[in-house]
Order: sequence, then C-alpha cells, then structure tokens
Amino acid sequence: MNSIYSLIITSGPSCVGKSPLFNAFVKFYPRLASKLKKLVIYNSRQPRPKEVEGADYYFRPRSFISNLKKNKKFIVLNVRGDLQALDVTGLKKMLKESDVIFEGNPFIYKALTNTPLLKDVKKISIFISPLSKEEIIFFKSLKPEINLAELITSIMRRKLLRRTGLQKGTLSLPDLKNIETRAASAFGEMKYAYLFDYIIPNHDGEDSDNWDAFYYPIGDARKTLVAFSRILEGKPADCEKWVKNLL
Repeated sequence: MNSIYSLIITSGPSCVGKSPLFNAFVKFYPRLASKLKKLVIYNSRQPRPKEVEGADYYFRPRSFISNLKKNKKFIVLNVRGDLQALDVTGLKKMLKESDVIFEGNPFIYKALTNTPLLKDVKKISIFISPLSKEEIIFFKSLKPEINLAELITSIMRRKLLRRTGLQKGTLSLPDLKNIETRAASAFGEMKYAYLFDYIIPNHDGEDSDNWDAFYYPIGDARKTLVAFSRILEGKPADCEKWVKNLL
C-alpha cells in the first residue's frame, strides 16, 4: 500500500460477502494482508459456527456492552438488533503501529467517520453491494416501478436463509426472525453506499460456493477479490461510485 497508518473500512449488508472476501484476501494476498491489523469489535450476539472469540468479535453479554456507553472511549450502537461496541482509543493505538482494516456494517462506518477522535486519520472506505448501479437504474426505469426496498430485502433474505441453513441445518423461529431483521435492514444500509470511496458490486454473497468450493474464487467472488486487492495496492480497480439519490 502507498500510505501507512490508514483505516480501511469494508462494509455492506449482512451476508453480502464481506467475511469470505476478507478470508480470501488473507489466503491469496498474504503479503498485503500481513501489513494490516484487523479491528475487532464487541458484539452481543452468540458466535456463529466457525467464528472465533477475539478474531471475529469479542462476544459479550448485552448488559456488558450496554454498560460501555458510560465510557467515552467507546462507540456503542444497536446494529440489526445486536449491540456492538468499538474501542476508539484502542483503535488509535493500533493506527500508530500499522494500517488497520475493519470489516462490518455501515452503521459503525458512519460512527468511525463522524467521531472527532479519528478526524486526522486517513480512511479508505469500500462498500460491497448485492446490486450494481446499472441494475438499480434498470429496476427504477421499469413501469410500474419495482419496489427496490422489497427487492433488496428478498435478495438478502435468500442469501441469509441459505447461509444460516448451511451453518445450522434446521432453522429455529429466532433464526428466522433474525434473518428477517437483517434482510429488511439491507436497503437502508445501501443508502449509505454513496458515502464510500469505492463500491464493488458482488452477487456472490456469504452463502455462495464461488468463494472456496474450487479452491480459487470464481465468478463475482473472484472479481470482488481482485478489485479489493487492487484498491489496497493503490492500483485502478473495477469499482463504482454512486450518487446520493441512486436509491
């Protein structure tokens, strides 16, 4: 990377493919990945299968995270029904030593960009979108116009159902409720995309086999990985930039 001590923020709706993207990045671009420290935040939800304490999140009771609101060095947010918290002071210490990457939701992104504690930190922001700009423009052009909020909710619901089914097998009522909450949140989260430096359309969500079934990523998974790595290398990448009123 051309710059040091930057905060790289990778965001997008739940199940859009952020986690497999980061895992593939570490696997296929180890030199680049070794220069980054991952920002780990607190989360009140239970770990998913294969998630690791301290690597994916610090999993803590909701009451513990809620109590962090009293501490000014923490940002605490309600995210899709979960409480999440970020240690800003700890992040600043990390940034004194290396570039830091955060992979998570757009709500934390807004908090990171708005806090005065990080106003002097260079930020590179990347949004992973389940639809491209061309697709959104196409759907908006149809008569009668398609309800984009319902469409995006349906797209993400399918991804979330498949991911959770692969992880757990039989889904419980709480699982289905959580899926619906996350799917319904996606449209609102995508409205933040125009704020990001780069937008990468990716149809291969976290549920897709294209990330690792054939060892090398294929399809949009590969395109997203290549674009992401080129951004971090400071090279031209196949990305989009959206205007505020696109959605």
